[in-house]
Amino acid sequence: MAHNMIPPQVAMTPPPQPQTYANASSQQQQQQQQQQAAMYQQPPMGAMQQHHMYAMQMGYNPAMMMPNYYMQQGMQQGMQQGMQRGMQMPYGMQPPPQVKPLLPSNPAQHGYPPQQMAQQGMPQPPQPQQQLQQQQAPPPSGNGQGWKNGLKLPPADERVRTSDVTNTKGCEFEDFYLKRELLMGIYEKGFDKPSPIQEESIPIALTGRDVLARAKNGTGKTASFIIPILERVKTSKNHVQALVLVPTRELALQTSQVCKEIGKNLTGCQIMVSTGGTTLKDDIMRLYNPVHVIVATPGRILDLAEKGVAKLGNCEMFVLDEADKLLSVEFQPVIEKLIRMCSESRQIMLFSATFPVTVKSFKEKWLKRPYVINKMDELTLKGVTQYYAFVDEKQKLHCLNTVFSKLDVNQSIIFCNSVNRVELLAKKITEMGYSCFYIHAKMLQSHRNRVFHDFRNGACRNLVSSDLFTRGIDVQAVNVVINFDFPKSAETYLHRVGRSGRFGHLGVAVNLVTKDDRHNLFKIEKELGTQIKPIPPQIDKSLYCV
Repeated sequence: MAHNMIPPQVAMTPPPQPQTYANASSQQQQQQQQQQAAMYQQPPMGAMQQHHMYAMQMGYNPAMMMPNYYMQQGMQQGMQQGMQRGMQMPYGMQPPPQVKPLLPSNPAQHGYPPQQMAQQGMPQPPQPQQQLQQQQAPPPSGNGQGWKNGLKLPPADERVRTSDVTNTKGCEFEDFYLKRELLMGIYEKGFDKPSPIQEESIPIALTGRDVLARAKNGTGKTASFIIPILERVKTSKNHVQALVLVPTRELALQTSQVCKEIGKNLTGCQIMVSTGGTTLKDDIMRLYNPVHVIVATPGRILDLAEKGVAKLGNCEMFVLDEADKLLSVEFQPVIEKLIRMCSESRQIMLFSATFPVTVKSFKEKWLKRPYVINKMDELTLKGVTQYYAFVDEKQKLHCLNTVFSKLDVNQSIIFCNSVNRVELLAKKITEMGYSCFYIHAKMLQSHRNRVFHDFRNGACRNLVSSDLFTRGIDVQAVNVVINFDFPKSAETYLHRVGRSGRFGHLGVAVNLVTKDDRHNLFKIEKELGTQIKPIPPQIDKSLYCV
């Protein structure tokens, strides 16, 4: 019985098949094929197929997107197979580094998963939620305070200021919702807060409404129209959009310089100054390029406009600075011609310290529902103390020398009533040992420009001038004005005295009065409602040096 027992595994094994020649040959072929496949084994096709599917779904050609890591993976696996079979590594070759393929986990995702990108140190694109937050973020506004940290502000002016410029409603320049680039220029120019005339005129001017503004000399009228102009200018439009007219060449140079300084951060804003006394060719060549704002004297810009060089048909902002002078008999016909050349939807703004009857008639003819601003509770500046000294004509030079010795002069302007007296007095002052320049309308324009520039930069302490220098000229360092020749009209007196005490600072005015000037003195006091006191033996420095 024991010999008849068969183990279960043996009993279950099928009987061996007899080997034939055909079976042997087929087995050898299969072994050869397996050996060849092992020697030339290809990289796994799962990743390749996934890559091809992803490329076709994205609309790309798979053949053009074969990444290098597939080739590296194939080389790595082939070398490993060869080394296992005893093949030697060629001299100088090192095994390739282990490369972990980065495949998009989602075929619909354009790019690699953020987790894999972070592991490999690759920069990650913003996620959809982050992109949405970036798109919904509000644009930068002027209300933030961090952007002010990088401004190059001038040294703070610690001098005393009067209520002419400090009696405001508490507004800030940011309250006008101006461009940040414009705000940067305003602060870097040294403006910290708007003055009363700026506080009231800038918001109205920004709306495009006509403005008739009256304010004292030196209270910030220039910035009151420059800031709205620069805010409203569209640099994408290459035509003249604003025309600012002033009565004198020096005032045109000064106004254009202020305009350029405030608008220096506005990309593409082009500002041009055009005055008489310079070659017309230079202005014509300049106007071949885009110009957005022109500051000019009336005669020169009319000449350019009539020649068809200055095209004012699309000019929508028309400003008259020192409007009372520009609307006098000599200028008004030119002004009206220029207005007709501008756009019919133009905005007209008039700024001045005095408004005679001619301004009223002009307003009724050309302005549409103007917004009237009057900041003239009194005509003269509160910070300027006024004195007079009765002298004979022959004693004026001696009296002037005494005034120089008694006063602590920072810079002074001495006014004369004629060109000849200007040059003669400048010569006498130089002979007395004081540094002195002079300026008048009959000088060459290049000489006038040089004197104006040097005096503003403090190259000289004293300047003798005709009434050319009475309007709009702003020299902050001037604290003494001397009327060597007393003016004939209250208007001239007001503008002369306004050269000191600029922007609320303190100053002193000294008038040398002869017996022929007494009636003019009383008349001017009455018309201006001011008091001109006799000069004391000593003048308190706190009245003009603080």
